[in-house]
Amino acid sequence: ACNDASENMQREAAPHNDGIYAFANGCYTLDAAAPNAITAHFLTATDDGQSFAFSTTKPAEASRFSLKASDLGTYLLYDHDQHYLVVEDTTFTRKSELLSDILLLDDTYLPGAQWQLELHPTDNTRFQLRHLKSSHLLTTTGLSDNPENAAVITFYPTENCAEFPELTLDAEPESKQPELSKEFEDGSVWGIADTHSHILSNFGFGGGSIFHGSPFHPLGVEHALSSCEPFHGEEGRADLFGYGFDHDGQLDSDALVKTIVNKKTPEFNHHTAGYPDFTGWPNAPTSSTHQTQYYKWIERAYLAGLRLVVQHATSNEIICHLLVGGGMQSVRYDCNDMVAIDRQLTEVRNLERYIDAQHGGPGKGWFRIVESPEQARQIINDGKMAVLLGIEVSNLFDCYLTPPDGKTRCTEQDVIDALDRYHAKGVRAIFPVHKHDNGFSAGDGHRDIIEPSHWSNFTQDCPDIPTIFDKGNVAFGGINQPRQDYFAPAPNNMSGFAKNPLKALLPYASQFGEGALIGDYCQNAGITDRGEFLLKELMKRGMIIEIDHFPRRGYERAFEILKTNDYPGVGTHGNNNRGELYKIGGVSKFNFEACDQPDQLATRLTGLENRLALIRTAGGYPAEGGFGFDLNGFAGAPGPRFGPNTVCPTPQQNPITYPFKSYSGDVTFTQPRIANRILDFNTEGLVHIGLLPELIEDVRRDGITDQQLEPVFRSAEAYIRMWEKAELRSQNL
Repeated sequence: ACNDASENMQREAAPHNDGIYAFANGCYTLDAAAPNAITAHFLTATDDGQSFAFSTTKPAEASRFSLKASDLGTYLLYDHDQHYLVVEDTTFTRKSELLSDILLLDDTYLPGAQWQLELHPTDNTRFQLRHLKSSHLLTTTGLSDNPENAAVITFYPTENCAEFPELTLDAEPESKQPELSKEFEDGSVWGIADTHSHILSNFGFGGGSIFHGSPFHPLGVEHALSSCEPFHGEEGRADLFGYGFDHDGQLDSDALVKTIVNKKTPEFNHHTAGYPDFTGWPNAPTSSTHQTQYYKWIERAYLAGLRLVVQHATSNEIICHLLVGGGMQSVRYDCNDMVAIDRQLTEVRNLERYIDAQHGGPGKGWFRIVESPEQARQIINDGKMAVLLGIEVSNLFDCYLTPPDGKTRCTEQDVIDALDRYHAKGVRAIFPVHKHDNGFSAGDGHRDIIEPSHWSNFTQDCPDIPTIFDKGNVAFGGINQPRQDYFAPAPNNMSGFAKNPLKALLPYASQFGEGALIGDYCQNAGITDRGEFLLKELMKRGMIIEIDHFPRRGYERAFEILKTNDYPGVGTHGNNNRGELYKIGGVSKFNFEACDQPDQLATRLTGLENRLALIRTAGGYPAEGGFGFDLNGFAGAPGPRFGPNTVCPTPQQNPITYPFKSYSGDVTFTQPRIANRILDFNTEGLVHIGLLPELIEDVRRDGITDQQLEPVFRSAEAYIRMWEKAELRSQNL
């Protein structure tokens, strides 16, 4: 047995490495030896090109592999001819393309191409490879479930590997370690806050492709941002929610009904190509149902100064039931709001792991989930981005206005248990209500069906309270029947809505056709006793209370409770209650003015400066709480100042040119591209979050000084101070 090791024979030393996490994005050949053997063979493609085998002792004949991290310590092996090492059953295969859970709409699917790297128990300088799909170990001929058969693997650094598909940053730091850690002279943390974000909306709405595209995928960008045609149909004509939403109320009810019945739009809707062409999306200003926060785009915004993000898990089960029950979309799991919330809370942790994996190991990434203001300060001062977890959903904690069959209305103990559970998951910011009515409050939806089992409940007898959403006309006036008792028994049987929404709604077709109510209508109900209990329990835990989705009556009472307890509220849709929010230590959000003014420089901070004046009057920290882009939240984004799609009524001047330097001066930004598509902020606007550097530069081109912009870069500090006050006040409640 010439391969058997003896006391006088041993393998050459393995090349030095820094452990299982350090191989990410490297270029290697690899060989394998049977346990206790000294002769190893390199992995190479077979003559027919269909497979791999450990069949050569010549390094020059070995396949060269890019190791792409798919998770911490887990890799895709991508050879120099752009093929993957895959094992199906027990045999090696060599594939140029992989299927995935996204493409198959199968939440359990694994492709057999992911390999967990582990130290070999017989040689702590070498490795074994565990097949993620089967949990079996790689041998020199296939897989085995016997640990004693695991091949001893050695990786050898090499060159000329294929570049694994990925998007570019289009940003050039002045050094490999740009000055990402900064603070102001007064000790305030440095950086921009985005206080309202939905990075993982693709895991809402049943996890199908009602919303398409993911911020990451273990198999890379080709799967995260694939074509939406399999789900949105040819020409995007099956994207019914996007079609209706992006028309911004310009479609009449008859057109919407016909579209839903036919299960496709009457004409071309949108281009569908994803990576690498991206012919129509992402396009945040005009397309609501496609990903705008891929992790590389977030990273580009981070390089421009984004240092705090509030990631709200979100969904809407009524929209999901309408599209899935109507046969217009498919899902991977239940439409229930809290099922989607739980999944997003899991996936945001997976995103953090994925980014860590790309940067060399646990804790090494720039995306860090935080659970306290102290952690947020430390992370930002370390030059990384703090991510807070929140929830924005209609049926929070499954506390329905009209509980589905088999469920009862939430009790106080249910609320306590849910808050304890989600606080333990790291959730710190919560909207008690969102759009549709629930057990805590009436909703503030877009004057559509608020809660299917009840008639809508609008009135013109409205309190004098500023509101973002609870105002204006009522689209379906025929179904509006205001009631005195918010919890009155539901008059309509909608138990079949989830399975067949059109059949459930058909008996009310005549009411839907009666036309709109014109005027300033608001919800006839507000916060409930259970809602007041929720607010008190949130305050006891020092949690961040989002109040902008309360209807006017609910907002009035919620604000009274906050004011009585000197507890800060948060208005991340922009409502500061005429400045009263700042008096209790709360924060809101700002946007730059969309356009410059003819013959007048430095006007695009007018709105922010007005808010700063209110904050100073209230004795607050001299910064607003940050942007609230609401990307992936069906909210649009800043549009272009130039070109045929300009949002400006007058001719604009001083467009962006490249290259330009970041506000802090340590990063140079070049023209952004997404694979084959070159982006033009001047004529397209904030296409995705990665164009935040352009948004900042665009404002600077209007003659605004860096000193005037300083409050923008103090917004992370403003948000953290609000959070600190919330935790401080909780100690006395």
